[in-house]
Amino acid sequence: MSEILIKNAKVVSPADNLCGVCDIKIIDGVIAETGENLTSNGEVINAEGLCAVPGLVDMHVHLRDPGQTAKEDIITGCRAAAAGGVTSLLAMPNTSPTTDSPETVKYIIDKASSADSHVYVAASVTKGLKSEEKTDIEALRAAGAVALSDDGRPVENTEFLREAMKKAPELGMRVVAHCEDLFIASGGKLNDGEISEKLGIKGIPAAAEDCGTAREIALAAAENVPIHICHVSTKTSVALVRDAKNRGVQVTAETAPHYFSLTENELLKRDADYRMNPPLRTAEDVKAIIEGLRDGTLDAIATDHAPHTPEEKSDFEKAPNGSIGMETSLAVGITYLVKTGLLTFEELIEKMSVNPAKILGINAGTLSVGAPADIALVDLDEQWTVDVDKLHGKSKNTPFKGMTLTGKVKRTILGGKTVFIDK
Repeated sequence: MSEILIKNAKVVSPADNLCGVCDIKIIDGVIAETGENLTSNGEVINAEGLCAVPGLVDMHVHLRDPGQTAKEDIITGCRAAAAGGVTSLLAMPNTSPTTDSPETVKYIIDKASSADSHVYVAASVTKGLKSEEKTDIEALRAAGAVALSDDGRPVENTEFLREAMKKAPELGMRVVAHCEDLFIASGGKLNDGEISEKLGIKGIPAAAEDCGTAREIALAAAENVPIHICHVSTKTSVALVRDAKNRGVQVTAETAPHYFSLTENELLKRDADYRMNPPLRTAEDVKAIIEGLRDGTLDAIATDHAPHTPEEKSDFEKAPNGSIGMETSLAVGITYLVKTGLLTFEELIEKMSVNPAKILGINAGTLSVGAPADIALVDLDEQWTVDVDKLHGKSKNTPFKGMTLTGKVKRTILGGKTVFIDK
């Protein structure tokens, strides 16, 4: 029997209405007891001055494995996750080969069994993400996939998407949708507007995202089934989700840290680490994203962690889209939302742990007795500068490089085992 006792932490677990200093006893990887003045014959961790929160659930991650492991792999990606307090993540299907077969789903799950985070799999709706042939959703579910998406691309065939949205709830799965009209977005590199004009680079109009969001919401409303909207970045998409929720549509939505902290002005640096899809938008969009987080329109914060090699990111205009984010996500949330008084820390943890776990239907997001001992210990006041050479994944393409952030993960515990200590 293994036993760990976390002493004197300020426990913040919104799902359990816990917010106060107490101890957490872990036996054989499971939370056995919470309370004051607990004792143990096992390892004792003095967490005085730190917050203990349920491990973060990042519901939008690209691990690049199989097939693109020069960028990242399952082991290194989960090492980065642990350094950011992420103990559960959803791996997107735009791998090589695409995660469109039971064999690929099983490969990911098997390789992740020794990783520093729990890896859940989003399998693709269509084979090869081409919208030409449907995948065998039942077989993918039987292999272990918990979600469906063609992320990296939208599901272009609306009928395939509709069928997947109807079938997913029957199988205990969730469709998580990359919302984009590719005809509108065609060839764009950054947000269409003042900055794209100044740089002389073709932009991606906000309408590309908004039309996709409207389509997915319309399907959810018409069929009375759930849909989850990925990486919301525009004011109109926020308004569409808000309106849909008010009408009783079963829609949930996420945004990413860069969409509530950065604007398209960063692109003036001509640095491809600030290029992602959806692109960084205007200050007005950022304001709407923050308001959507505050009023509950946006349920979750996910990173869309998308590693690329330095060589790939070296050419501003030709580089692939995407930025990494798991090691900085909590600190960006604390810096831009909590320390500014826009959200409470409890609300931030709801959006980064509790709500994503609920949306995906996974056993996470709680510090209740009997729950897996997936815990992050956080210093809410420590300031640190993002040094790309000290990050734990393979790639360094973070838009937060060089920034001083507040809030540092000091230790991450996965199933009762310490998988990260800040040194």
